[in-house]
Amino acid sequence: MKGGIGGALPAKRRWKGLIVAVLGLVFLSLLVPLVFLLGLHNSFHSSGYTTTQQSSASGGLRIYGLHNTAKIENQSKDFGGNIIVSEAENKTAGSTLLDGFPKERLGANSTDVGEFTEQKQSTDVGDITQKKQSTDVGDVTKKKQSTDVGDFIQRNQSTDVGEFTKQKQSTDVGAMHAATENIKDIDESEKLCELKFGSYCLWHRNHKEKVSDFTVRKMKDLLYVARAYYPSIAKLPAYDKLSREMKQNIQEFERVLSVTTVDKDLPPLIDPKLTKMEAVIAQAKACRVDCSNVDKKFRQLLDLTEDEATFHMRQSAFLYQVAVQTMPKSHHCLSMRLTVEYFRDPPPDIDQSLAERHLNPDLHHFVIFSSNVLASSAVINSTVTHAKESENQVFHVVTDKQNYFAMKLWFSRNKYMETTVEVLNIEDHKLENNNASTSIHLSLPEEYRVSFHKVDRPPTTEYLSVFSHSHYLLPEIFPSLEKVVVLDDDIIVQKDLSVLWDINMDGKVNGAVQCCSVRLIQLRKLFADKRLDETSCAWMSGLNIVDLARWREQDISGRYLKLVTEMKSEETVALRASLLTFQGEVYALDDKWVLSGLGHKYGVHTEAVKNAGVLHFNGNMKPWLELGIRDYTFFWRKFLNQENQFLSDCNIN
Repeated sequence: MKGGIGGALPAKRRWKGLIVAVLGLVFLSLLVPLVFLLGLHNSFHSSGYTTTQQSSASGGLRIYGLHNTAKIENQSKDFGGNIIVSEAENKTAGSTLLDGFPKERLGANSTDVGEFTEQKQSTDVGDITQKKQSTDVGDVTKKKQSTDVGDFIQRNQSTDVGEFTKQKQSTDVGAMHAATENIKDIDESEKLCELKFGSYCLWHRNHKEKVSDFTVRKMKDLLYVARAYYPSIAKLPAYDKLSREMKQNIQEFERVLSVTTVDKDLPPLIDPKLTKMEAVIAQAKACRVDCSNVDKKFRQLLDLTEDEATFHMRQSAFLYQVAVQTMPKSHHCLSMRLTVEYFRDPPPDIDQSLAERHLNPDLHHFVIFSSNVLASSAVINSTVTHAKESENQVFHVVTDKQNYFAMKLWFSRNKYMETTVEVLNIEDHKLENNNASTSIHLSLPEEYRVSFHKVDRPPTTEYLSVFSHSHYLLPEIFPSLEKVVVLDDDIIVQKDLSVLWDINMDGKVNGAVQCCSVRLIQLRKLFADKRLDETSCAWMSGLNIVDLARWREQDISGRYLKLVTEMKSEETVALRASLLTFQGEVYALDDKWVLSGLGHKYGVHTEAVKNAGVLHFNGNMKPWLELGIRDYTFFWRKFLNQENQFLSDCNIN
């Protein structure tokens, strides 16, 4: 009996051990997923918010077409594209600069959307890049989990969001740590901004408005922090008093902010309320609460802030492009009034002696392609003013049918010393040219922004302007002339140009100022299998001496048309075809002749502007626009006749 009993006990023990083991496995199978979901949730969540978009800053050659962005006709000269070249790699990829704006993702989160929108719209764009670029993105994510979240959001909300968004979009998270060691200066961050948003970033930096709602924004920051902590504090019975104080302060701030947008509208005793709210928040931070809820609240706010900042930055850049590509209302008024006056009181027919001057090859002939009455008038007035012998000068203004009559009346009633001005409608040329199978339209000089990436340095940007399709009709429009000087309508002449006719161009076709910081070999990906001269530099339109006799011998127009037919992309066809057409046919003028960049470059010394022979306002910020750089527009406006009745009627001053 003892033996039987002794044998049964070990068997029972074995069964009990198996049952315990099975129950333990079942418990672990339930516990491990639960721990995984609860314990590691924050780490997965945080990584989701540190993902950034890879942009052009990562390398490669990308072309951003601004024509496809704006979808409007350019009344002034707009940028044909943005070409980005990297030293690290030469892969090509197409993209658009502003290919649509991110939709506002509001309402799905528990954050107060109304207050967030007000806070985002009242936030100034400026400082967070300096703070964000000196910190590793990965460390920031860890810090948000392991430190007090309230302090981080206070710092994040009290600084600028826009620059951080631009940095977030223009860098890759994987290479962020290495990039932040090199990008420490605000000028470098502005170059990255210019790379993505063009000259809008330069304009925005120089037109910041004074902050009039500093205290209001501080109140909104404190309100967000208090709202984030209040749900967790309210659940703890031990902190009933603190919960009531926090609720009271939140309601008071909501009442004040509902009727206030700027500091001057705040009640007189607002400082004690700010101090009281800060003290309540400090007490809440000292409490041991469930930080996961607070963390989620702040992450929702951060996500919304980043999306809103991106949206507003893109929207602002788009509106800026619309502003610079649209004819001002006052200029449109001038063109319409001149056109109406032309048909009401047409000018007399041109004198026969003046018609003979238009065809006389012994005179100094200037050609201007323009659809802007005031711009072409300023060019002619400045050229004649500084000419030693204005009677030898003849100006040919080539325009389109829409502006032809306004131009005709303006130059018939405004005299420029002893010079002669002829206005031509380029669309009439089709009637005289029987070989033309397509209609001819006026196209103005094309402008491009070329950005070069450096492996260990911030990108550098150059602005190029080249001939348009209309320029290649010069030999047909002026069959009796052998040499002309082509002027863009965004220049101002400050020196006698008669010496240009004495320059020996050594058989070259085009005398132009070269831009050797951009060489054709650097743009080789644009030219596919074309043969390039490694020493050839890009050249600039604006002031060009054109030998029409040599042009006809070399069949420059035919060469250009052949290249245009071979090239498919419309965004950069003018740049590529022009650079290849004149490869080896450019005579380099002295750089002292032209000072370029006055339409996009801030900080040019006044003495340099005064001493330049020709001022070229290439860039988006033309001198006749309100967006023009004020330090330089004086040199353009002084060549306008402010006493002209048409200018007064249209409020052009």
